[in-house]
Amino acid sequence: MEFFRFRRTIPFMRHRRFFNLISLVVFALSVFFIVTRGFHLSIEFTGGTVVEVHYQESVDLEEVRGALREMGYTDFQVQNFGTSRDVLIRLPASADADAAAQSELVMAELQKIAPDVELRRVEFVGPQIGKELAYDGLLALLFVVIGLIIYLAVRFEWKFAVAGVVANLHDVVIILGFFAFFQWEFSLPVLAGVLAVLGYSVNESVVIMDRIRENFRRYRKAGSEEIIDMAVTQTMSRTIITHGSTQIMVLSILIFGGPTLQNFALALTIGIWFGIYSSIFLAGGLALALGIKREDMIKPVKKDDGATEEELV
Repeated sequence: MEFFRFRRTIPFMRHRRFFNLISLVVFALSVFFIVTRGFHLSIEFTGGTVVEVHYQESVDLEEVRGALREMGYTDFQVQNFGTSRDVLIRLPASADADAAAQSELVMAELQKIAPDVELRRVEFVGPQIGKELAYDGLLALLFVVIGLIIYLAVRFEWKFAVAGVVANLHDVVIILGFFAFFQWEFSLPVLAGVLAVLGYSVNESVVIMDRIRENFRRYRKAGSEEIIDMAVTQTMSRTIITHGSTQIMVLSILIFGGPTLQNFALALTIGIWFGIYSSIFLAGGLALALGIKREDMIKPVKKDDGATEEELV
């Protein structure tokens, strides 16, 4: 289905050096901010106190957040837990008070708003657990990258595998660079968003690579640059429909999801737009730089009579 039909091939690869330069600059800045500024880690990674409270009626979470701000907290999380009457509060670790003392102070402040509020659970999450979560998250990212390399190399060709993985890692590093520069809170939902973007971006790259492979077989006299331009142009309608509909959904999460899902939606939004950019401009340009050609995609197969014919890999 094509809602947007492009009758002429758009010469994307003609300007690949310019776009590759942009990618290099943005990538370098992202790495710089990650190294120099670091991340504003949530209490899942740094440790803190978890307080679960129950109300007799549905509660406005903004009132709970306002009460915590009046207590002097700036780094905290408030979200519903199961029902609209159950609230989960995550507080950063304090050197002046232990978990029990923190929960008592919080309950005293919340009871000013709703006297019927009940304390259900108090837990302390140590920084060691946070370190384990960070390590497991990095390990998950590493396994995803290794899996993508193997998948692309087996399905296509090693030059496409390298180009696709570099392009998708480019998206991930830029997302992390945004979070480091603006010091947005980096939490477990954000990490989940980054991993989702990695899989989402590689799907776009695979679609374009499939079309490139088909065009190498169909247009035997066309050069590699022309083949890639045709493939990207032919998949533009799908790209607009797919990414546009996804962005509408993510935008609704960003607007109506509240503070709990805001950074998750931001990570997905950045990943969607840079995923489009890298799939169109960066992956194809890197494949050309690595010398992708028709012979890499079409291999001769010997017939029984000794003659050869070309077969698509």
